[in-house]
Amino acid sequence: MAESMPSRSGQVSRKTNETAVSVSVNIDGTGTSKIATGVGFFDHMLDQLSRHSLIDMEIKADGDLHIDDHHTVEDTGIALGQALAKALGDRRGITRYASIDLAMDETMTRAAVDVSGRPFLVWNVAFTSPKIGSFDTELVREFFQALAQHAGITLHIQNIYGANNHHIAETCFKSVARVLRTATEIDPRQAGRVPSTKGTLA
Repeated sequence: MAESMPSRSGQVSRKTNETAVSVSVNIDGTGTSKIATGVGFFDHMLDQLSRHSLIDMEIKADGDLHIDDHHTVEDTGIALGQALAKALGDRRGITRYASIDLAMDETMTRAAVDVSGRPFLVWNVAFTSPKIGSFDTELVREFFQALAQHAGITLHIQNIYGANNHHIAETCFKSVARVLRTATEIDPRQAGRVPSTKGTLA
C-alpha cells in the first residue's frame, strides 16, 4: 500500500500589546477561507490569496485599529508566514519555483517565488494614490515583506503596468497566490527529495 502524504497544515497564534492574531492553513486545500481582521479591503485581498492558491486559510485578527491598520496587516503577514513555514516542514518533494504574469483588466503584475527557506522580498510596485478607500496602499508591501520573511520564501513582485490602484493591489495578491500554489505543489518526479543539491532548504 502506498504511503500517504503527511498533512501539510500549520497553526499559529500570536499575541502582542498591539494585536492578537490566529492563523491556520492547509496547503493541500481547496481555497476555502474564513477571514476576519477588521480591515475590509485586507480581508478581500486575503480571500483572493486563499482562493487562488487553493490554500485553505482561517485568519482572525484583533488589532489596535483605533490607531491605524498597520500593526494588524503586518502581524497578520507574520503569523500567516509562520503558519505556512510550519505546514511546509522541510519542504521535501515540492516544486519549489514558480512565476506568472497575471492580467486583470488594464493591469499586469508579475510574481516569482523560490520556496527556499531563504527570506527575501523584491518589491517593484508603485501606487498612484496613498489610499484605496480607507486602506493605506503602503501596507500592501508591509504585508508581503512580513509574509516572505516569516514563511522563508524569496518573493519578487513587479507591477508591469496598470491604472487602477485596486487592480494593482489585487493582482499582487492573485499573482502571489498562483505562484505559491505551483511552487508548494508536490512534484511526483522529486520522489520525496528536498529540491536542492544541498539536501536541505532549512
